[in-house]
Formats: sequence, C-alpha cells, structure tokens
Amino acid sequence: MELHGQLDKLTTEGRNPRTRDIDTLSTTGIVSLIVSEDQRVLEAVQHEVPRIVQAADLLADVLRGGGRILYMGSGTSGRLGVLDAAELLPTFGVGDEQVKALIAGGTTAMFVPVEQAEDDSDAGLRDFLAEGLTSKDALVGISASGRTPYVLAALKRAKEMGLVTVGITCNGDSEFSRIADVTIAAVVGPEVVTGSTRMKAGTAQKMILNTLSTTIMIKIGKVYQNLMVDMLPTNAKLVSRAESMVREVTGASLADARRALEEASYNIKAAIIMISRSCDLEVALELLTKAEGVVAQALQIPFE
Repeated sequence: MELHGQLDKLTTEGRNPRTRDIDTLSTTGIVSLIVSEDQRVLEAVQHEVPRIVQAADLLADVLRGGGRILYMGSGTSGRLGVLDAAELLPTFGVGDEQVKALIAGGTTAMFVPVEQAEDDSDAGLRDFLAEGLTSKDALVGISASGRTPYVLAALKRAKEMGLVTVGITCNGDSEFSRIADVTIAAVVGPEVVTGSTRMKAGTAQKMILNTLSTTIMIKIGKVYQNLMVDMLPTNAKLVSRAESMVREVTGASLADARRALEEASYNIKAAIIMISRSCDLEVALELLTKAEGVVAQALQIPFE
C-alpha cells in the first residue's frame, strides 16, 4: 500500500486525460496523438537547460581531473545509459575507463526484462562499490521516477563518499532531488499509455544524455569546430570520414590527407596539426599534449 501511494504521486505514473480514448481512434489518430504528446518532451528538456549546464561543467571537470563517470539505471533508463556510454567510444574515443554504464540485472537486462532487479538496493550498492570509485569520480543516476532503489542506494553512498552526483529523472519532486548535487528533471507529464515510461520519459532521458555527454566531450577537446576529431575510424565509412575531416580543415588534397593520417595511425587530431603546422608526428603529438588534447589550442602554440 505504501508503494502504491508513492506511485500515485508520480507524474510519470498518472493517467493522461488527453489519451484516455486512444484505443478507439484510427491509426492516423493514434499516431498523431503520440507525436503530439512527444512535442511536449522538447519543452520539458528545454526547461532543464540550466541544470544540464551545471551537470556538464561538473562532469567535464571530473574527466579533466582523471576521474571516471558511472551511469546507473534500470529498465529503459538503464538501457539508455548503456547506449550513451557505448556510443562514446566510436564517436569520441572514450571507453569505459572514463565513462561506463551499469544496468540493474546486468548485461542480460539489456535484452530480456529483469524488472524485479530495480527494487534490489543491495545489488545497486554492491555493483557501485565493485567499480572502486573514489571522490574524484562521478555517478549519474537515471530513473524516470527518481526513486528506483537500485540507483538510489548507489547515489546515497556516492554522495557520502564525496563523488559528484547527478540525477536524471522525469518527476519534479523526487528522491534524487534530495540527494544529488544536480538533478535534471524533465517533467514530461503522464504517458500516452499509462506508466509506459519507455515513451515520453525515455525520449526525454535520451535527449538529456545526448546533450549532456556531447557537451562534456566538446568541453574536454573531443571536437574541433563541429567535427568529431577523436572518433575511431574502424570501418571504410569512418576512414573516409576521417580523410574528409582532415581535408576540410586543412585544405589538403586527398593524397596528402591520407598520407598524414597513415603516418599518424589515423589520429585525426595529429594529422590536422601535421598538415596545418607543417610538422612531423612527434611535434604534433607534443603540441597536443601541451594543449591537453584541444586542437584549437594546439594550433596556436608556437614551436621552433
């Protein structure tokens, strides 16, 4: 009864008066209504821009200081965290030694629902502690309700240990907001299908994670201009993209761009500097080190 009372207070669990008759509509009516509800998501996320900025600054400082960021969530929230973390490696060259995600129920839960796992606070604490994090690291808890026991237990311990703590939720007055340093709460309102937080809440969380992680990557030098210069060219398409980036930034021919990339073992940043500064790989890497990996700064550092 106590749990039921708590759920009743969550906007993500309420019934949406605009969709009560959705089961009687035509296919066009259903689709149009879902899309109309999704339009509310952007407004809710835009409202949280100040909190996303706060979180991005804190988390960028964590990575600059050699710390790690850990995402934790369950169900849809956990899957979105895993997706965001996994995509940072090919896009920005950032692996799980810097950003990692845990989902309640483990890897199996990515593909098979392990719904009871979200209530296991002991497992959440155990999984968190197994990562060996310290006060130089950060924990990002993701939960539509902002009260998932698996995440909450870890968030409380992380706070006690002095980690940077961030909560991503879709309820305004949540447990997260009473614990985390920053709580990003995109209040999207009741779902089209009551309680189905894979919908508006999931869309909002995906938007927030995209915005947050991309902002962090830009701030730590993983982007030059608007190009992902730390991506890993692991297939033919990405090799071609790397060559195009080097050519666009430097004005070099395809042959020269390809030559520089090959010499630099497809380190795109180094190739750009080698061509732009007319230097060899050793000097280019030295400039990048001095600039802490930021291409724009490396291009300005004088050398003999």
